[in-house]
Amino acid sequence: MQATDFVVARNDLQQCKVIETQLPDAAALPDEALLVKVTRFAFTANNITYAVMGDALKYWQLFPAPKDFGNIPVWGFGEVIASKHPGVAKGETLFGYFPMSTHLVIEAADVSKRGLRDGAAHRQGVAPVYNVYARVSGDPAFEGKQGDYQALLRPLFMLSFLVDDFLAENEFYGAKSVMLSSASSKTAYGLAHLVHARGTKVIGLTSAGNTEFVKSLGCYDDVVTYDRVNSMPTGQPVAYVDMAGNSSLREQLHRHFGEQMKYSGRVGLTHRSTAADEPELPGARPNWFFAPDQIRKRAKEWGPGGVDKRFGAAWSGFAPKLDQWMKVSESHGPAAVQRGYLDTLNGRVPPDQGLILSL
Repeated sequence: MQATDFVVARNDLQQCKVIETQLPDAAALPDEALLVKVTRFAFTANNITYAVMGDALKYWQLFPAPKDFGNIPVWGFGEVIASKHPGVAKGETLFGYFPMSTHLVIEAADVSKRGLRDGAAHRQGVAPVYNVYARVSGDPAFEGKQGDYQALLRPLFMLSFLVDDFLAENEFYGAKSVMLSSASSKTAYGLAHLVHARGTKVIGLTSAGNTEFVKSLGCYDDVVTYDRVNSMPTGQPVAYVDMAGNSSLREQLHRHFGEQMKYSGRVGLTHRSTAADEPELPGARPNWFFAPDQIRKRAKEWGPGGVDKRFGAAWSGFAPKLDQWMKVSESHGPAAVQRGYLDTLNGRVPPDQGLILSL
């Protein structure tokens, strides 16, 4: 049986191709393994960050590809088409981390009523969340458009939720307002929604072309274009969450606000032109926010199910807004996947569009 994979050149993300790989026959699967058909997946700027950080954070090792190429991990759905595990039935639907491929073999481990883990040796060097699959057959929250929203936004909103929790836990470092770059991005407006709900002022930084969309969201108290950041008043302490990874913008903001910059967190790399060696900046030292650290901390403090329960409550307040904020575009086939990938890589996807793809 042949599988189709979409792979990218690790040292030049503009280069990509479709390859065929050999899958094991269903009868020849190892004990407790599953053969899963990847039915659909989301593709967002977050997946580009996975590619940019592929070596540093070991994303490339999750789904092996030919030398010098990588298979970018995506969030989506798969159907079990063959099972050698007694506790997992053929026809089940799984939600989790998949390759950009038509198929995946999962070495099922820790199988429970709600989910399972891929125990493959090459997948164990990353945060555990990337190896867990939810069993979602018949769950309305994962069907149709609601399922598309889960694939497009659940992983991003988990990041939004954790950044919001971290900032609130630290009382926003004394800041009276929080600035978010790439304000039109899904992670940014998820975070803006949560921070705004706490009564803290949120300022969205965006390009001129995305200004109307960002204003229409209703979760930003103020929207400022990148060319006007030096016009912002500097009288009160601020916090900055950098979704763009644009080092020149970060330097500009630090120099503008000086010691009033009380927190500077780096979350995303949508801009991808960040400098390797950055100068010493006034105000708080820019630090990467690493979500798995916050999850581990809260799992310990909140106990079993505590993170899921609080995240679920936050998601239920966020999901109803998505019908107004997002249009889902679904495309199939290798050409559509390549187009969706290159459009996202090169910033051509409108902020109100969510891409759902399949090979």
